This record gives sequence, C-alpha cells and structure tokens, in this order.
Amino acid sequence: MFCLYAVSSKIEPFYKGGKVQVRAVHFLILPCIAVTTRVTLLLWEKTQHCAAFSFSLLLQVLVTASKALMLKQWAWKQDKCTRSWRAIHNVPVASMAFDCTSTLLATGGCDSTIKIWDVVKQYCTHNLKCSSGVVHLVQFHPDINLLQLFSSSVDCGICIWDLRTSKRVCVLESHFSLVTSLAFSLDGHTLISSGRDKICTVWDLKERTVKRTVPVYEAVEGVIVLPENKDYSQLGVKSPELHFVTAGSKGVLRVWHCSSARCVFAQTPTATAPLGLVHCLLMARSARIAAVTAEHNVLLYQLPYLSMQQQFVGYNDDVLDVKFLGKEDTHIVVATNSSQLKVFDLATSSCQILYGHTDTVLSLDVFKKCSMFASCAKDNCVKVWRMDSETGIVRCVAQGQGHCNAVGSVSCSRLKKNFLVSGSQDCTIKVWDLPAVFPAVGSEPAKLITRITEKAHGKDVNSMAVSPNDKLLASGSQDRTAKLWSLADMSLLGVFQGHRRGIWCVQFSPVDQVLATASADGTVKLWGLHDFSCLKTFEGHDASVLKIIFVSRGTQLVSGGSDGLVKLWTIKTNECVKTFDAHQDKVWALHSSSRDDLVVSGSADSTITVWKDITEEELAEEQSKQEDQILKQQELSNLLHEKKYLKALGIAISLDQPHTALQVIKGMKEGTRQLEKTLLRLRQDQKESLLRYCVVWNTNARNCLDAQAVLQVLLTHLSPEELLQLQGVRTHLEGLIPYTERHMQRVGRLLQASMFLDYMWRQMRVAGCGTR
Repeated sequence: MFCLYAVSSKIEPFYKGGKVQVRAVHFLILPCIAVTTRVTLLLWEKTQHCAAFSFSLLLQVLVTASKALMLKQWAWKQDKCTRSWRAIHNVPVASMAFDCTSTLLATGGCDSTIKIWDVVKQYCTHNLKCSSGVVHLVQFHPDINLLQLFSSSVDCGICIWDLRTSKRVCVLESHFSLVTSLAFSLDGHTLISSGRDKICTVWDLKERTVKRTVPVYEAVEGVIVLPENKDYSQLGVKSPELHFVTAGSKGVLRVWHCSSARCVFAQTPTATAPLGLVHCLLMARSARIAAVTAEHNVLLYQLPYLSMQQQFVGYNDDVLDVKFLGKEDTHIVVATNSSQLKVFDLATSSCQILYGHTDTVLSLDVFKKCSMFASCAKDNCVKVWRMDSETGIVRCVAQGQGHCNAVGSVSCSRLKKNFLVSGSQDCTIKVWDLPAVFPAVGSEPAKLITRITEKAHGKDVNSMAVSPNDKLLASGSQDRTAKLWSLADMSLLGVFQGHRRGIWCVQFSPVDQVLATASADGTVKLWGLHDFSCLKTFEGHDASVLKIIFVSRGTQLVSGGSDGLVKLWTIKTNECVKTFDAHQDKVWALHSSSRDDLVVSGSADSTITVWKDITEEELAEEQSKQEDQILKQQELSNLLHEKKYLKALGIAISLDQPHTALQVIKGMKEGTRQLEKTLLRLRQDQKESLLRYCVVWNTNARNCLDAQAVLQVLLTHLSPEELLQLQGVRTHLEGLIPYTERHMQRVGRLLQASMFLDYMWRQMRVAGCGTR
C-alpha cells in the first residue's frame, strides 16, 4: 500500500528578539507571535515588522507600532485589525505601555517625546517632551488615582510625569547606564529600578529619594518584585519584607533582600546555564517566572523553588538533522547550526537543550528502539546520548575523539547497540565499539574505542548508512562516488559510479538488496548490491537532493532538496506521486518513525515539520464519498420516477452531473409553468451551477432549446442586481452569447427555407389547379 502524507504539526521560529510582555496567563512575544503558557502558537504575520507593542488584558486588544509610523489596534483572538491611526511621532515608536485600566496607552518615541492616547475615546490626550534621546521605557504607576507615568531615555534618569498637569514633577537619578526595568511594590510606595551599570536602586516614591543601592555585580536586564504573603522560605526569604528577583548577564535568577541589599538565593551556575537573560517577567496567576535568554529561548520557572518547568526555543537557526526519539516516537532530537542539541516533546513543544559539543553539530543517528542516539560535530568528536524512559532526561554516556577534521556523518548499528560508524572531512571512516556498561548518572562519559580506521574517499565523507543486518556499510562522498564496505574488516566490496556531482546521502532499502543515493546533480539513483549497477534514476528536483529515506516498507522514497521541496516517489513506477512545498529553504533533514506512520523534515528556514500518514483516512473518505454517491443516484432515480423534479434537480446539481440535470429539465414536458416554478425555488448556489451547465448545453444544437428555456426563466425573473451576485455570471454570459447568436442564425436560415418551401407549395397548388 502506498502512503500519502499531510502536515500534522510544525515547530516554527516564534521569537528573534524584541519586547516580551506578560498579562495574566497570556505570554506574548513580538514582533513574531503570541504564545500562551499552554504553548498554543498564534502566528501574527501581519505584525511581524512592528517596532513596539502593548497588550491590554481588559480590552483583549493588542496595539502595535510599525516603522511606518502607524499604530494598529488588533482583536488578537480573531487575528483582525480593528483600527489604525497615525502615531504623530516623527520617528518610530520605541516603547509602549497600557495603564492598569487599559484606557490609556503611552508611546515613547525615538524623537524624545511621549504621547498618551485614550484608546476608548480614540484621541491623543498628552504630548510630553523629554530631555533628549530615545524613550526606551514607559510605565504607568499601578495606582491609577495618582495618574503618574514613569519614563526613561538615554540620559539614564527616570522621569515622573503628572498627567493632570502634563508636567515632569521629578527626575530620579542614580544609574549611570540605561535603565532596563522598573518594578513597583504592591502598595505602590516603593520602586525598584535596574540598569546595565550592575546596580539596582530601591526608591521611596513618597519622598522620591533613594532608599538603598544594591550592587548586583552583573548587567541587569529585568527585575520583578516577589508577591507578598507567600511562603518563599525555599528561596532564603525569612521575613515578610520586600524582596526582588534579578535576571542579567550571568544567566541565573537571584533573589535580593531590599533592606539589607543582600542576595538570599541564587541559582547554581552550570555548564548548561544560558549565556545571559534579557527579560524577566512574573506570571502571577500560575506562580511562575518567565525568563528569556540571549539565545532566544523562553524558560519558565515554578515558584517558590525557581525550578525550571518548561523551556521553549524561539529560534532554531538552520536545521541540519532531526531524528525521532523515544519508544513511542514522542520526542525528536534536532541538530541546528550550533553546538547545542535540542530535544523537543512533540506533545507540548517543550524543549531540553543538550550541551557537550564545542562546535556545530552536523549529523545524528538513533539506535534500535530509539532510546539512544549518536551525534557528531565540527569539534572532531562523536558522542552517544541516552534518554531516561521515565523522566525523559537525556545525558551523554560516551564520547570519542580521533578524527583530524570535522565529523560530517554518523551511523548506528541496527540490530544491537554495540557499535557506530563515523565519516569525516579528513576522508576517513572509523568504526567505534560501544562499552558493555554505560556509566551511572553523574559520572563522566565513557570513552569510545576505535576498532578500525579506513581511508575511504578522496574527498569529504558526506553520508554513511549501516545495512539492516549490520554486515554492510555504505558511504557517500563529495568525490561523486558511493562505496560498499564489509563491516567485519572494512574491506571494499564495490564502488557505485554514475553521479555527476557529490553525493549527499546514502540509504539501504529495509526490504530489498538495493542502495539509494542522493546527489548534488539533482537526481536520486537506485543501485543493485550484487553487481553495483544503476537500476533506476529519479529526476524531478531542480537543485541538489540533500536527503532521502525509504517509507511504506521500502516501496516508496521521500527526498528533500535544496529547492525547499519534499517529494514522494513510488519505486515501482519511477513516478513522483506528490510534491510538498512546506519549506522555504534547503531541506537538510528527513526521518521516519519506527512505526512508519510519521515523517519529520527539517530545513534551513528554521522550521521542523511533522508529516502524518493519511492513507487510511483518504481511503475511508473516498469510500464514504462513493457510498454517498450511490445512495444519491438511487434516490435520484426514484425521484425521477415519481416526477419530483425539484428534489431530483437539487441532487443532480449536488452530484455535479450536468447530463443528469439535463435529463431532469427534459423530463418537465408539462409546460413552461412547471419548469419556471421549479427553477425559482432553487438556492442561489444551485442557480449558479445551473447557469454553468447551460453554457455547456448551449454548445450543442440538440440541447440548446433546453438551455434557452432555463435562461429565459432566469433572465425573466431575476433582476440585473441579482444576476450580478451569481458567481462567474460575466464569464458564463460571455460563453453563452456566441453560440446563442449562431443558434439564432440557424433558426433564421431555417425560417427562410421554410418560407421558400411554403411558397413553392402554393405555386405547385396554383399550377395544379390551372392544369385541371
């Protein structure tokens, strides 16, 4: 049985930098998307070029500012722009914020001005002029009765504006670099500001003075106040006094006591800690803290322990390889254009990031049962990883070094987990033996031992594949050849020659003794293992074919090319069954699940697509359609027999059978009145179909009278306005006119001939009478 595939899910880039905002349970990230904490991704393609945004929980609206100096208000649940207006700023808007009532919106521009907008009444209420520079931070005081706005620009001061008088009442000066974040206490009397000058300042807003300067010894990007009346003893909080959390360049969250300026808790820095945190926000309802890393990853920490609960990757960069992982194919492991490996849970899109390699990971392969996999990278290393079946945590259990250049390909044994093979840009192939017992959790990874090293090709080894019986090895190289090796002693068995450019991928068939190769010449070739001859050549890609896999138990091939296309081929007929256009760049990665019902593809456009086998659904749907059509045909015959023309005509139109509809029209021989009564009771879409049928009927002289009878009813009883509402009416009328004129000419000639015949008959009668 041949397979058909459809997109089941996608993992797409949703954050490439920019502002992050939290409102209640909604976690919004722009300029690309909106995300909820349940990881429902809503792509905002229309707002992806915005310079700033702000979200209102009460009004359920999103306001964005574009570089075209336009403000747009969105009903974000409907993905609909409800209003747009000029921002009045002379240059783009840099920051935006709603007040707690969602009535007022503040926009800070690069022209050193702040505009206050009444979103409900839709007009500008204030125009505030700052000292100089870009206004990169605006925030309302949480007590709306005070009507105060806080702003900061490049002068490093914090301005307090009284919106009743439209005047700046105070400038809080303490920082010597950009103020990155502001946080208010619950009573609104204390303000905490953070900056990149490695200090946080605690302000008394009543006296408008500095209460405490807290040296944090890192550039702080975000600060939040811990909610009051909660038990945070796990974080070293021993008193009900004010505490706050900082996030910055060290990549960890730290808790500080305001009064003593002392750090009471800090996450332990590890090798897997992010390079730095650029945003930190409190999700009060779910008692979580959201942190965004400099690598565009989103981390969710659960209070009161600050333990990582979930992790989402905002941007994957180029996807170089991807493999299914887990006993039930519940996860995928992804190699991107970085030294990190990413393990995604397909159900939640939550990600585990694996650190170990020191340079870009180039290739992956999984062992039997998919609980272990191997990776290779530009750091000349090969690593083996194992997933814990209970916790889902992946750790490195073995590693090997020995290549002199980047390792571009790795292949694992198929029957037992006892060896793996690597191919490198140093033109060699190494066979590595795995240890019988892997080290315990927390121990150093075991060292892989090289069994055989072989100089295999004259250029880079791009791909390798171990045969299903673990006896053969195939290698493909940039030297335009593929070679077959015996894994017992790495003796060369044969060479496959025929490609005009380098070979990117080799794959053994799971059922036949054939080898498939994909090349930069745009072709896929199938080779026999007995005589090394080319059996078939598949042509269809316009550029290099980068990856191939066998599916449908070896009866079909799936190929991915640098043209961004994924093609499904039937081996028996040498035919491309389907072309999938789901990627915008090179498709480097393809892999099928252990049950052969899913295929995953990865591309240089940072998108990972999971394809589902829909063959059974398609067959069931087709069978259901056939059964429904048979029932309708029988019902149509019964209605024609009972002379129930209205229902019969409706069924004929629903089945899209113009000939049957014509027979129904011909069956109405009891006068024009019945035809007129039946046609006027049809729905508008049925009239549209009937008009389309008339265009076809009118081309035949035998059926033109029936078509003209239908047209007479429609044109007589429908007004011009109603006729223009019919879909495609102009095209249909243009098709009717030439044949109608031809029929009129034919009728005219027939009428002339009949008059001449009548004249001849009369003359013959007169001549007959004269003869008598």
